[in-house]
Amino acid sequence: MESKTYVYLNGKVIGHIDNPQKFVAEVRAARRKGQISGEINIAHIEKLNSVNINTDRGRLRKPYIIVEGGKSKFTPELAERIKKKEINFSYLVRSGIIEYLDAEEEENALVAIDEASVTEKSTHLDFDLTSILGLSANLAPYAEHNAISRQAMSVNYMKQSEGLYATNFNQRFDSRTYVLFYPQAPLITTAPYEALDVKRHASGQNLVVALSTYYGYNMSDALVINKAAVDRGVGRSMFYKSYTDEERRYPGGQRDRFRMPPPTSEGYMGEHAYSKLSEDGIIEPEMAVDEGDVLIGKVAPPRFLEENIGASGLEERTRDDSVVLKPGENGVVDSILFTETPGATRTVKVRIRSIRIPEKGDKFASRHGQKGVVALIANPEDMPFTASGIVPDILLNPLSIPSRLTFGHLLEEIAGKASAVSGNKFDGTAFTESGRDRLSQYGEVLKSHGFDDNGNEVLYDGITGRPFKASIFTGITYYYRLYHMVSNKMQVRSRGKVQILTHQPTEGKARQGALRFGEMERDALIGYGASLLLKERMLDQSDKTTVLICRQCGGMGYYDHIKRTQICPLCGNSSLAEVEISYAFKVLLDEIRSMHIMPRVKLKE
Repeated sequence: MESKTYVYLNGKVIGHIDNPQKFVAEVRAARRKGQISGEINIAHIEKLNSVNINTDRGRLRKPYIIVEGGKSKFTPELAERIKKKEINFSYLVRSGIIEYLDAEEEENALVAIDEASVTEKSTHLDFDLTSILGLSANLAPYAEHNAISRQAMSVNYMKQSEGLYATNFNQRFDSRTYVLFYPQAPLITTAPYEALDVKRHASGQNLVVALSTYYGYNMSDALVINKAAVDRGVGRSMFYKSYTDEERRYPGGQRDRFRMPPPTSEGYMGEHAYSKLSEDGIIEPEMAVDEGDVLIGKVAPPRFLEENIGASGLEERTRDDSVVLKPGENGVVDSILFTETPGATRTVKVRIRSIRIPEKGDKFASRHGQKGVVALIANPEDMPFTASGIVPDILLNPLSIPSRLTFGHLLEEIAGKASAVSGNKFDGTAFTESGRDRLSQYGEVLKSHGFDDNGNEVLYDGITGRPFKASIFTGITYYYRLYHMVSNKMQVRSRGKVQILTHQPTEGKARQGALRFGEMERDALIGYGASLLLKERMLDQSDKTTVLICRQCGGMGYYDHIKRTQICPLCGNSSLAEVEISYAFKVLLDEIRSMHIMPRVKLKE
């Protein structure tokens, strides 16, 4: 049995065979002829002496051209037929010219990266080097000049960018969306970008970028941005948020109703809160709203059925269940939608819009994983300018390039400049030509238009008017505005809600919570020796409470309001001391007591 090779189907043993090489070859031949499904992958793992067959879902698979006898099956004749659109990719897969391999079957393959490197031993040929990267990564130009970790970050920033996500955005009631005011197609694109026609949903803008410091304002990741550019609409976007509610039905025939809540309803918020509602209890379009304003007036039956005494002739009891604008938000009512489900349940959606202009703390990123936070919006007259009067939109710290190995960013900047002066778009698809060839091509274009072939320019300080001693690299880069904005994250609280269990402040912006002062922050204060500040943070401003501790037995007592005396339930002593402790510590003592362990608090005079 030792020589037998076990066969696994999706991880389960289904039998064993004597000649694994022959078996695997037969299965692959059948797959290429179309006798079995092309979704099946098979691999012979020699180390484990097993054959693994995978047919399950969720596997990552990549297409390769099949090589037989040292020759690619994808012939020039087929390439011509594809160009003439006589055949397509699916035809090549069905005809056994291209096949998909999963991660396990790739272990049995020897893949040549181009026609020239095909040998007798080659099993497959990669039809395009860009297929190494995924779809999103292929949208960024010059990817092969960046560290791969930055390329992964670039893909994430692409997903977080604002743009034109749908052309019918004004008809949609998405929960929260951003629409960029002036999206632009990039000057430097890639073949996948053009093939997928991504420019129809562009999500960035071409900005003039100078690699320069600015009086220490753009240290490390910070950006200095030109106020004139912001005023012209750079990074300006509209934020839409939808609030939804429905008239629910309850057992017993009761249901919610959209209407103006009467003053007698439980939880009535006062007349001012409902001042913007119309007669039907729904707010009007184009009404300016601020936090705490009611958008949808709704009354619901009481939570417990016995409360609802309609038989006594009194008015039916209701509670206010209105939809209120969340704290920290404001805007204008953009649109309202009334719908009805097949079960005749009415639903109302209210969409709020607010304009978002870039401010200090907002985030921008290039297509090379170079993110930055706006640290200063400088007046245009104070910004550096070139001899021809061009003022950069963004000043990026030059030290952020070499440490992160994002040389694609530099290449895009010089290519963008060449594109702008010549009026031609350039292709930045990865692995198509060497960086040296590209640089010389862009340099010649710049030189022919009177610029330095390296992209450097003499800049003049806007404040002093003097030229900088060093020439500064200036060009055009495609930047995303990300949806991480200060206005959405700003949070402040002096006092407010506390948790019922621990009496500590609540957590999170949505619940008007506090910022967590954790163990590490505590360590910083201990190391600094600021013990009173530590007490203030972790006791006085958190969950300070006063408890009665028995002087004799150390147990916790209470005050009897009827007898007007302090009592220790353990020893009956009436001499108790008031002690200030954290309420969370009191909860801990109670939990220890619940396990039949008696904690005692020793008091010192």
